[in-house]
Amino acid sequence: MLLVCLLPGLLAGCGSSGPTQRDQFFTLQPQVRITPSTQTLPASVLITPLASHGFLGGTQILFRTAADPLQVQRYHHLLWEEVPGRAIAAALISALRTAGAFEYVVSVADRAQADFMLNGELTRLEHLPTADPPQVSAAFNLTLIANHNRSIQFAQSYSGQEPTTASTPQDMARAFNRLLARLLSQAVDDIQRRTPRLGRVLPSGD
Repeated sequence: MLLVCLLPGLLAGCGSSGPTQRDQFFTLQPQVRITPSTQTLPASVLITPLASHGFLGGTQILFRTAADPLQVQRYHHLLWEEVPGRAIAAALISALRTAGAFEYVVSVADRAQADFMLNGELTRLEHLPTADPPQVSAAFNLTLIANHNRSIQFAQSYSGQEPTTASTPQDMARAFNRLLARLLSQAVDDIQRRTPRLGRVLPSGD
């Protein structure tokens, strides 16, 4: 697929007839704003990697242009260090552990049973270099389920945009991290507000 170079500073991510470009890897590690919970629910929550489909399930950074709004394209040499759905789940685990809303916050790798499961889906994570101003865009949803009866306790979607301040791959990555930090901070706040009521759905005797 021919990849049109969009911004001078992103030449490293575009296909060209010049010298071979080296892959550049960027980390999704959003700094989530955390307010300590006023009380800790005596229960555990398992956070799974966010599901994703198509190109979102890979590590190439995606972009979309105003000229072809229905066409999702991939930068050839600009990649995420880790699949975004896993990186977002890792940020949620870290934030909820620090917030102290649940007694235990575990991941799939812990192989632990939990009282609740937090699932989600990443539906958009794109660079929009031809927007005015150039920006990044993201969207995901989260669902909290009580494991003993599979009832949904929380379901919410999050989306937004964040402008880039320079035409470089590094600034694009920083904008993605700022955006996800803002959206995940909202999500953690929403979950914390919900947790005081979750004790009612725990099985009797727990």
